[in-house]
Amino acid sequence: MAIDESLAVRVINEVPPAMSPTMTTKAKPADVIRNARELGIKIVDLRFADLLGSWQHFSIPVGELTESLFSEGIGFDGSSIRGFQKIYESDMLLFPDPGRTFVDGTLEIPTMAIVCDIKDPLTLEDYSRDPRYVARKAEEYLLGTGIADTSYWGPELEFYIFNSVRFDQNTHEGYYHIDSDEGIWNTGKNGTANLGFRPKLKQGYFPTPPIDKLQDLRSKIVLALIDAGVHIEVHHHEVGTAGQTEIDMRFDSLVNMADKVLIYKHIVKNVCYENGYTATFMPKPLFGDNGSGMHTHQSLWKDGVPLFYDKDGYALLSDTARWYIGGLLMHAPAVLAFAAPTTNSYRRLVPGYEAPIKLAYSARNRSACVRIPTYSAAPAARRLEFRSPDPMCNPYLSFAACLMAGLDGVKRRIEPPTPVEADLYELEGEEKARVKDLPGSLTEVLNALEVDNEFLLEGGVFTQDLIDMYISYKRENEVDPVALRPHPYEFALYYDA
Repeated sequence: MAIDESLAVRVINEVPPAMSPTMTTKAKPADVIRNARELGIKIVDLRFADLLGSWQHFSIPVGELTESLFSEGIGFDGSSIRGFQKIYESDMLLFPDPGRTFVDGTLEIPTMAIVCDIKDPLTLEDYSRDPRYVARKAEEYLLGTGIADTSYWGPELEFYIFNSVRFDQNTHEGYYHIDSDEGIWNTGKNGTANLGFRPKLKQGYFPTPPIDKLQDLRSKIVLALIDAGVHIEVHHHEVGTAGQTEIDMRFDSLVNMADKVLIYKHIVKNVCYENGYTATFMPKPLFGDNGSGMHTHQSLWKDGVPLFYDKDGYALLSDTARWYIGGLLMHAPAVLAFAAPTTNSYRRLVPGYEAPIKLAYSARNRSACVRIPTYSAAPAARRLEFRSPDPMCNPYLSFAACLMAGLDGVKRRIEPPTPVEADLYELEGEEKARVKDLPGSLTEVLNALEVDNEFLLEGGVFTQDLIDMYISYKRENEVDPVALRPHPYEFALYYDA
């Protein structure tokens, strides 16, 4: 369905990124109600994230959008949400955030979406396993440290757009089949006219159409995101054949950007679906070509001043930035439990596909897991890029974990390893031994989180309850089920041995 241009979307008090130390929204419930009426909204969709970072929702007629909804909340069954409540304590309350609304132009019926926070109905306290609450606490903790008053986040989400996908897993078979008109494997396809022009493996970055067959589709996604109040800076084909894509948002503060990541993923999947395509944020859907990451740019500011800049520092980095990197690298194995949170994440984090698997930092060097972009020498542009996360993460938890690791580094003045300018994949001897690798599996990062989580508990940002539930859920529902099932390649290795 085409986006309804008659819904001239007005996002309520969406504050654009700026050098201001505060990024708060000031919309009131009455503003939301008035805006819904003026836009001809029929349905209000209430959305919140589960523990793993997927949006959940239910809808009410616009007539039920009253000021009391914002103050009294609306109930839902928390026992049916991944990582939330037990059945004997299932009742929970949603409280719509009047500062985070948008018209969802991917829907046929005029619908306003409102992002919500979660509270316990008995105590009316914020719910400890609400990922958005964790992110809000991380921002409050940052302010309380006195180190900075604002953190800015710029995630670069990569994803694949395919024409079709089939997969199944049962007692006697397990398979997946992906197809894409852009896929290099279709060069010899017969049956209809084959017009050629397909990006080869690792050569999708970034020739013009007709090799890039998704220009207009990406533009449709961009326009839908802009209509939803998401500031887009650029879109392009990525390295992988068969439709790998990147659309970049302008940076924003932590909670605002985590909200936008979920808006982004929702709109990408729905615009693709409406146009006869399927989008996936899996880190490694194709063997033999690049995976999809979510390189996460981050910086600290105080009183409108960037704290990561020093004209005399390596790569123009301040002591604060260097210590922040030290904390991020020290705690990276535990952080990756949230930032690269799937078994499939570690199919991507392998040598040979621009994957950042080395626990090192460097200016410009994309083989390090922390890179310092050097496109500009301006103080405001000084930031770090953590390259190991992927878009399967829960952005609220991933950003909060990164921030807590970095702040631990600043507080303790943790020095990172000496920066490495060489290709980290080509190191030899003592230099190679000096640079450690990232963990190689979801099991390893969950084990790391289990033993290294005190930095996350500072200020009550994360709770032990949330961490324990997260680890338990991941082991029981992802690690163990994957480990128990025969892998298709095992048949190639062992069937006739």
